[in-house]
This record gives sequence, structure tokens and C-alpha cells, in this order.
Amino acid sequence: MSAESLHTDILNSLKTAILLIEPDLSVSYLNVSAETLLDSSGNKVLGEAISTLFSEQDGLIEGLNHNNAFTKREARLNLPGGRQITVDCAVSPTERGQMVMELQPLDRLLRINREEGLITSQQNTQALIRGLAHEIKNPLGGLRGAAQLLANELPSPELTDYTNIIIEEADRLGNLVDRMLGSNKLLNLQPVNIHEVLERVKALIIAETSGKIIIQRDYDPSIPELEGDKEQLIQATLNIVRNAMQALQHGGASEQPATITLKTRSMRQLTIGTVLHRLVCQVDIIDNGPGIQDDMLSKIFLPMVSGRAEGTGLGLAISQSIINHHKGLIECTSEPGNTVFSLYIPLEHA
Repeated sequence: MSAESLHTDILNSLKTAILLIEPDLSVSYLNVSAETLLDSSGNKVLGEAISTLFSEQDGLIEGLNHNNAFTKREARLNLPGGRQITVDCAVSPTERGQMVMELQPLDRLLRINREEGLITSQQNTQALIRGLAHEIKNPLGGLRGAAQLLANELPSPELTDYTNIIIEEADRLGNLVDRMLGSNKLLNLQPVNIHEVLERVKALIIAETSGKIIIQRDYDPSIPELEGDKEQLIQATLNIVRNAMQALQHGGASEQPATITLKTRSMRQLTIGTVLHRLVCQVDIIDNGPGIQDDMLSKIFLPMVSGRAEGTGLGLAISQSIINHHKGLIECTSEPGNTVFSLYIPLEHA
């Protein structure tokens, strides 16, 4: 084996994507990991400009012109097919005036870190709410009981209006705490067709809006049944779709008709938190409303956080809790005209 072949074999065995860039910014070599990461075959791009492989807004390509070593952390690259990836990039010059570019993909790592943060936040929030619920409901029970005893001792029936207010407000606060805690019922696990869940939600939203919002479907009929609680999955999905409906109704005028898209896909070898699942059902709920502000996006799954004055801020928190109980997770990305809530539910028995 020649030295050149040996070097090529070594480079192709690396998990790091390696590219060799000529002074005119054309690509003269990329290893197998680079072909996989950039969705490009070496035979198609050799001799082509680096811009045929990707475009970016972090000054990465511009930095190549200076022929100096540099590093870009979490650079976002736009591939020709529309896919966007996040990488750490290191560029080093060679004695021949070429540049060696190393790309380390970060999307999987960032996703795992983000999901761990979501799950940890959800667990911490639930623990805090359980503690608060205990401290609130105990004195509420005493307050309600005292009001009932006081009502029996009042000399005038008209005065019971005041004790009734105390009892009703104590009940209202108790119900609010129960809703924050979510359902304490065990999951009634049965084989569930996710499309039956979505069709039920679709019918409810059409009835609530009198058909004024367009509901589009983009289903993958090959998705097998999952083990889940059908009624709770309907509730979790309905909360999110109702949020989308309300965003569209209060989002102001738009040139495009108000539309919600229900999309399903199956994902293989997907990590949720720290657990790798062989097969996962992905449900995307997409709306073309005004979007969610950046400062709200990181908090929308917390209880009592709402972007609407009349909102309780419990719907999304309850949905996240339900999907967590199914060993899944909900994520959200948003920009004006395109808000996507993605539900990931493992298909462990598929």
C-alpha cells in the first residue's frame, strides 16, 4: 500500500469531517465523514467552490481568504438541500497555501443538552409545585371547613353570602393547584394509532372555529401503533393545537390564510434526553401565525407562563407532563409565519 493510500484510509476512518481547500477556495479533497455530514459526494464537488457545499453567516468562508488559522464555534451552515447544521470548525493553513478544514458536528450534542435541560426543568418544576401544593391545600382545607362551620352559626341567612364566597374561592384555588399538578391517574396504556388522536383533535378544532382555520394533514401511514393513553394524548395534542388556533385568531391580519398543519413521521435511532430509542413517532404541529417571542420561547413549558393576558399558562405545561409520562418530549421552534411544536413519543414495542 502506497503512503498516499494509507493517508487516505486514515482520513476516511476519522469521525471528524476533513476538507482540503485550495487558495481559490475550491475543494480538492473531502473524507467520507465530510461527504456524510454535507450530503455531498466527493466526485461531484471536487474542483468546485466551497460555496457549492454550504453557505453561512458567521464569516467562515470569508475567513478562508486570509489564509490564517482560525476557529469558529457553533457555526451554522446552510446546505443546498435546505438542511441547516451546527458545527465547530477549525481551519489550518498548509505550507502549499492550502487550507485544512475540520468540521465537528454539534447538532446531536446540542439536542441532547437541550433535551436534558428541558427534562430537568420539568422535573424541578413538578417537585416545586408538589411542595407548594402541599403547603397551599392544607390551610385551604382548614379555611373551607371553618367557613362552613361559621355559616351554620350565623344569625342571619344573608350573611352566608360572605361565607359562600370564602368557600367558592377556596375551591377555585384548590382546583387551580390540582390543574398545576396535572393528572395523578396512572396511564391507561393501550395500542394507539396516533392518526386517530390527531383526527379527533382536528374535528374538535374545526367545530370550535367553524372551519375558519385551515387544518392540513401530512401523515406517514406507515407509523405503527404506540403504547399510550389515548385520552391523555388527545389532551396533550389538543392543548398545543388550541394554542396555535388562539395565536392565529389574535395574530392580526396576514396575507396567508390561517393554517395549522398536522404532520407525522417516524424517526430511527433518536436520543430523547440521554436514552437512545430505536424508533420514535414525531408529531409536528405547525402554524403560520405571528410566532413566539425569543424571551418567551425558553419558558413556554413552565406553569403560569402565558403570552396572552387571559391565558392561565397551564396548557403547555400539562402537555409536556403528559408526553414526559410517555417517555417522550415536546420541543418548539418559532419564527414569524412558522411555529413548530414537535412531539417525540417512543415506539418501544413497534
